[in-house]
Amino acid sequence: MSGAQRGPVVVLGCRVRFERRVWTVAAVGGGGVRLMAEEGGEVVAVLLSLLFADPAFEVLDGPGVPRLLPWGLWEALPAAVRERALAWERHVREVETGRPGGEGDGGAARSEYDPTLRTLAQREAAKAAELTALGVAASAVTVRRMRARYRDGGLWGLVDGRAVRSRSVLGRADERLVGAVVEVLEENRGRSRGTLGRLRVYTDRLLVQRFGEGVVPVPSVSTFNRLVHALGDGSGLVGSRRQHRWRSARPTPPFTPTVVMAPGELVMMDSTLLDVFTVLDNGVEERAELTIALDVATRSICAAVLRPKGTRSVDAAVLLAQMLVPARMRPHWPEAFSMEQSVIPYERLVSVDERLRGVAARPVITPRTVVVDQDNVFVSASFVAACESLGITMQPTPPANGPAKGHVERAFGSIGTLFSQYVAGYTGTDVTRRGQDPEGEAVWTLRQLDELLQEWIVCGWQVREHDGLRHPMMPRTALSPNEMWAALVAVCGHVPVPLGQDDYIELMPLVRQKINDYGIRIDYRTYDHKVLNPYREQRSTAADGLWEIHYNPHSPGQVWVRLPKADAPRGYEWVTVPWIHHSLVRAPFTDFTWQYVRGTVARRGDRVQHEHDLALALRELLERTGAGLGSPRERVVAARAGAASATGAGAAVACGGADRSLEEPGVGVRLPWEVGLSRPGDGGVDGVLYESGNPFDDEDEADAQGEEVRDAVLSAGAAATGSRDDEEGEPWQPVGAMKVYDPLKEAMRW
Repeated sequence: MSGAQRGPVVVLGCRVRFERRVWTVAAVGGGGVRLMAEEGGEVVAVLLSLLFADPAFEVLDGPGVPRLLPWGLWEALPAAVRERALAWERHVREVETGRPGGEGDGGAARSEYDPTLRTLAQREAAKAAELTALGVAASAVTVRRMRARYRDGGLWGLVDGRAVRSRSVLGRADERLVGAVVEVLEENRGRSRGTLGRLRVYTDRLLVQRFGEGVVPVPSVSTFNRLVHALGDGSGLVGSRRQHRWRSARPTPPFTPTVVMAPGELVMMDSTLLDVFTVLDNGVEERAELTIALDVATRSICAAVLRPKGTRSVDAAVLLAQMLVPARMRPHWPEAFSMEQSVIPYERLVSVDERLRGVAARPVITPRTVVVDQDNVFVSASFVAACESLGITMQPTPPANGPAKGHVERAFGSIGTLFSQYVAGYTGTDVTRRGQDPEGEAVWTLRQLDELLQEWIVCGWQVREHDGLRHPMMPRTALSPNEMWAALVAVCGHVPVPLGQDDYIELMPLVRQKINDYGIRIDYRTYDHKVLNPYREQRSTAADGLWEIHYNPHSPGQVWVRLPKADAPRGYEWVTVPWIHHSLVRAPFTDFTWQYVRGTVARRGDRVQHEHDLALALRELLERTGAGLGSPRERVVAARAGAASATGAGAAVACGGADRSLEEPGVGVRLPWEVGLSRPGDGGVDGVLYESGNPFDDEDEADAQGEEVRDAVLSAGAAATGSRDDEEGEPWQPVGAMKVYDPLKEAMRW
């Protein structure tokens, strides 16, 4: 026999069940079988087809069909175990057939094992005596047992069972001890990690408390440590917190690779602290927070927003807007950075989208699905509304699951090794790699660092070969993100999605409120202007009767209100309404700064007085920190406010076709920063809103500009009676500019 038997077969002498009776097979041949009943001795002849067709047919005992030896398991056995099994196979064959090689062995059988001369019992006894003489303790019962094992399992049945017995990773540990260790490990999940000695003490206390002193002893230190590793290594309960986070975030196998074939089909967004210290206002050094959008199909960084620590939902919405807008060429960039000089099919794209003329070599991709984590930035109502308004499907990942957006996580690592480590003020990837004083090495402001990052994305990331990008016709050649986009856009096409000023406002956070007699109040800030007069205490046309109001957390000095207008193209217009104390607080501030001031000022009067007190406290904070005074916390708060306001214009937003005035509230739309609008004939890209940030680079230029404004207003004199300002209302000054009192104009009003 060469293997184990699998399933019984009908052979001479076996017992079968047929027609609910037990029979013995007396003869087999000619397609039929003769059966002899065990009760009564009746003999019948039955066709095999009829026998097998009987529903009650069953082979009660008999040899099985040979099956193959599990060679994989056989080869894994120790050599000594295999040799012992092969030796027993030769002994068993010799007992049964008289020849060690079995019935096919042509040699002569020894007399003591010749079946014609000796009975089976005599042959078994002879084999037991032979093995005993050779030094292998065996009896006739042992030989008989090995014959049975060989008949049932073949060669595998002769293998020593101790060699194939499955062993538990826990060994022979007491189940009560194992349960106590598991309970202690689970209780320490999420806590600061200690040594295994602490776990041993906690386990001993639990066993004494539950079972009594000395009932369940704790094993030796080495045995206990092996048990803890066996129980905790696979689940991440032992080791560093970083290892635990990695194991807990790892998805359950099997893994299915994501196949993306079109630009924008899958875009991943995420935020992280950049490993570089920047110099904020007042000389405060702090790490900036980077938010990027990565297109999976081309591995292109479609947009990147750099902000002070504390990214808001508006930054994520601006990130969406940046993806849809071509990246402008900066004045100091060489011509090689332009899309015209790249591998991108420039002429064909310009014929489809005129906005691409003269821009930088960065793809313009419209996302269809964005993958984000469940951070408050990405699951906020404003970001969800922004995705809905742009027709984008949002796919949140499971909580604390980095591998679900592994492409963007890996991109952050590449940014650290390809960009951050070459920038002054580099912190290292973790505390073990940090220098003695990385804060002291910081020299770049947030805006300068953003300029460096945007330049590196165009000339470093987008043209660098990526091993995960392969063209079907050139599978051995790695492509750059720009090359991959050029290949895919030729197949999938490009559809421009221009964004106008109204679209930008739609991306801002939204609140719905009434327009009261005193105006609009949001978080103890009152916004008011005469353009609201026809709508005070009136219900809107919405179902809830409230008015739609948008605001920018990075520049809360004004809000936008959607008001109906019959002659407008869309039936409504956006009206900019200023904060009533914008002339009191000239320095830039953010909602983060306002919340800090609110936490430091106690309310001593009504809401109006409290708001005035908050405005005074905010001005004092900004002036105090601007002079280099104040506590470290106050300096950090003010520095973040200045940096966030300065970079609040970081998005290049495509403007719609309407030519709006940016100078008059109630008529046009005032953006939260001073902007330059490229119009046809201006020499720029038509309909593209560019960042210009703070209109004044230093205080002297700001003072000079203020003098020009003051002189222009005072020189108007009595001629202001018929001016446009007199007819449509005095325009309010933007945040940061001085509102000049004109006594002549005020006299004409009375």
